[in-house]
Amino acid sequence: MSISINLDKKLIFLVMIASVIALSITGFLSFNYADQILKERAGEQLLGESTVRGNTLRLLFESRIEQNNILASDPMIQLLTSEMNNVSENELQAIKEINRRDFLIQIQAFQDLIGFSIGFEDIKIIGKNGKVFFSLVGNSNEDYHENPFYKRGLKESFVEFERSGNGKKMVVVSPVFAKDSKKGDEPIGVIISRMRTASIDNVLTNRSGLGETGEVYIVNDKLLMLSESRFYENVVFNQSVNTLGVQKCFNEGQDYLGFYEDYRKVPIYGASYCADDLGIVMLVEIDKAEVERPINILQERILQTGIVITIVMGIAAYLVSKSLSRPLIKLKIAANEISKGDFNVRTNIKTGDEIEELSNAFDSMAQKLQESLIEIKQKEEVIKQLKGDMLKFSQREQNDCVGVIDMSDSTRITSKLSDQDITKLYEIFLNFMAKIIQEYNGQIVKNIGDALMFRFSNVDIKDDTVLKNIVECCLSMIESHSKLQEKLTAENLPKLDYKISLTYGSVKVAESTTSNISDIFGPTVNRCFKINSLCPKNSLVIGENLYKMAKKLTEYDFIELCVIELKQKYDYNVFEVRRKGLDGFGRK
Repeated sequence: MSISINLDKKLIFLVMIASVIALSITGFLSFNYADQILKERAGEQLLGESTVRGNTLRLLFESRIEQNNILASDPMIQLLTSEMNNVSENELQAIKEINRRDFLIQIQAFQDLIGFSIGFEDIKIIGKNGKVFFSLVGNSNEDYHENPFYKRGLKESFVEFERSGNGKKMVVVSPVFAKDSKKGDEPIGVIISRMRTASIDNVLTNRSGLGETGEVYIVNDKLLMLSESRFYENVVFNQSVNTLGVQKCFNEGQDYLGFYEDYRKVPIYGASYCADDLGIVMLVEIDKAEVERPINILQERILQTGIVITIVMGIAAYLVSKSLSRPLIKLKIAANEISKGDFNVRTNIKTGDEIEELSNAFDSMAQKLQESLIEIKQKEEVIKQLKGDMLKFSQREQNDCVGVIDMSDSTRITSKLSDQDITKLYEIFLNFMAKIIQEYNGQIVKNIGDALMFRFSNVDIKDDTVLKNIVECCLSMIESHSKLQEKLTAENLPKLDYKISLTYGSVKVAESTTSNISDIFGPTVNRCFKINSLCPKNSLVIGENLYKMAKKLTEYDFIELCVIELKQKYDYNVFEVRRKGLDGFGRK
């Protein structure tokens, strides 16, 4: 069972498909572009935050180390530490009490110098044997000989963090050298300072510009979080963080920007600031869902807009399709009426476009069909009245130039061809010549086998222009011999020669009741066929009557043919016509 879809439905379907495809492509490109732009901007923001805050943290750390180094290079502290290294263990406690005031004076002077905002909570000065020489929070008899801070402090200055309740303390360690020490000398002690981390926490807990889910935190080289989390409590030194940003820093020493899962196993967009020389990495992160929220909103808006546009386009397509289909339906109905024999139908569509032009052409066709039908009926009436007489001869005579063009050796040529090739050969030859005749305003009378008869009706050959036109027509056919051969060769047909004869005189006209083309009869016609047989191949011959008028044309040569039989029997001469100085093919 076939399904029929009318024009308006096809048009609506086409518009809908085109709209959906166009909107899909536009939406896809817009979404991808917006997705790329928004992610780039989010990445730039995260990278900017990590760079600024990371540089601030590095500056804080380096400044704390520098401040602790200033304290360690104090001359009085160097002197006291050097002297106490030489005191025996039995005398050490007494010397500590004696020197405590001097240590306090130097530390207070140091705090006055740099300001109390540094946040010192404890300062311990330890000798090279691991004994505590001074402690800001009171006397301490601890042995730091195996303390990791102390052991590392003998080699370098550094910053580290340690637990303090549910939080952390910053530990700044610097070696103490003798006043007159040289490069390469071993230190005489170590200063371990414990400080509050408020300034660092201010950098990390400021979440401006990070939206609803953004956070900043630091992780040490033991993969433990050293700052508070926005989402969990008591995470300092308790929460392990081994994310991609942390791995990139401690394994490759590189910063990182991209999507990955954070310590909560939640997809985030993060940027890291690697400070592996300080033993930390800072991470600035925001949830992936928040980054993509504007993208999802844009996607929904594009979808909603696309649906609205598609509906509007559908309504517009429906209205346009109706305006197009109505006149076409009217044309269809009119065509059906004509097929039933009603030629009076007219469409009279006025749309001001191509459909109106089609309507006018249709109405014109209907009118011509109606007129042709009337003419056919009139012809039928004439035929009935003639009762078998098919030709009606005119009582008047007229002077015509009558011409015949005939193939040479057509019987021999066609004997070697198939019926199909014979038909094609005749068709090409006769149509080729007929076209030239019509170009010179000649009339085709009929074709007789392989010959074509034509005429120039009721002409005044005393007029040189008229006469020259007739001769030029025949010579043009002769000179087109090579073009004809090209057409035949293209169709794999054999070479063809032909002869043209032309006479002038009185003819009788016979009008056919079955055709609009009139036939001609009389001695002039018979003489034209007679002299055609005397014509050389690819040449033009004319009768004596025509020669008497044409010989005044100086452009042509007229060569009399010696045909004794014709001259004796009919007292009639025949002449070959050529262009002056040229042969029959137009060659010199």
